[in-house]
Amino acid sequence: VQLVESGGGSVQAGGSLRLSCAISGRSNENYFLAWFRQPPGKEREGVAAMYTGFGGGNIYYDDSVKGRFTISQDNSKNTQYLQMNSPKAEDTAVYYCAAAPRRLGLSCAPRHGYNYFGQGTQVTVS
Repeated sequence: VQLVESGGGSVQAGGSLRLSCAISGRSNENYFLAWFRQPPGKEREGVAAMYTGFGGGNIYYDDSVKGRFTISQDNSKNTQYLQMNSPKAEDTAVYYCAAAPRRLGLSCAPRHGYNYFGQGTQVTVS
C-alpha cells in the first residue's frame, strides 16, 4: 500500500486547510484509514481515523481535534482527506496518512497500530 500526502503548508490560526492522501496498492476497501501527526520534539500521535468497509463503519477523533477536524474519504478517487478548521498553533506538526487492513474485533482507533504510512506533509499554524 502506498500513501502520498499533499495540501500541507502555512495557515493562520482560525483559518482552514485540507490535507489529501492518495491511496494505491490496496486489494479492497476493507482498510482502516487514519491521520497521525508529529509535533516538533514530540512523538507521533493519532489524530483521526475511519472505517467504512464491510461489516460496519466507525470513526475516531482525538479529543484535541474534536469539533474542528473532519476525516473523510472518496473511494472513487482512492483519496482520504483531513479538513482542518480553526487550527491552533499547537496543531503545528508533520501530518502522516496511514492505513491498515481491517482487523476483526478492533476499532479503527490509532492505538491499535497501523501498518502503512506516507512520507508526511508539514502543517504550520501561526
